[in-house]
Amino acid sequence: MKALSLIAAVLLLAGQPAAAQTPPATATAIFAAGCFWCVEKDFEELPGVISAESGYTAGRTPNPTYQAVSAGMTEHTEAVRIIYDPARVSYAKLLDHFWRNVDPTVRNRQFCDIGSQYRSGIYWQNEAERQAAEASRAKLLASGRVRQIHTEIIAATTFWPAEEYHQDYYKKNPLRYKIYRSGCGRDARLAELWGDRPAR
Repeated sequence: MKALSLIAAVLLLAGQPAAAQTPPATATAIFAAGCFWCVEKDFEELPGVISAESGYTAGRTPNPTYQAVSAGMTEHTEAVRIIYDPARVSYAKLLDHFWRNVDPTVRNRQFCDIGSQYRSGIYWQNEAERQAAEASRAKLLASGRVRQIHTEIIAATTFWPAEEYHQDYYKKNPLRYKIYRSGCGRDARLAELWGDRPAR
């Protein structure tokens, strides 16, 4: 009897660390808001976001390269795939963060970057995301903050990760990133649309 109790206790203790180490459930979301270096940083600063990956989506060419996308040959847009903890940040909160980090009033461009590869978009992966995205767009229009919205809201297609040198560019090349972001006028335009913003 004692032997059985000891075995049961060992099994119970052995199971506890494994349960404690179980990773939390995560979810993904895909957004495009211009240069993916900047979008990556903006989302990774949001509590509850685990990581953001730069890539290409909403195009027609398999395995797109940066050169081909930049030349407008693939119909892709620069995008980010967010991995987040839904227990800490909701999809609705991600949408709110997205709108405050994009200029939805322009078509096929963002800030100093011009071309369809810089168009803004929300790429929903299920019906709940579609409804939430469309509701957030309607709410923004109703607020009167903007008169028109050119951000596309469409079903997600294949997300192709960008080349490694694009990932975490703001961490790997902080000075070049800062010069680019400032020179592109991103934060100045966002402040004009949404109010004062801290330097990024």
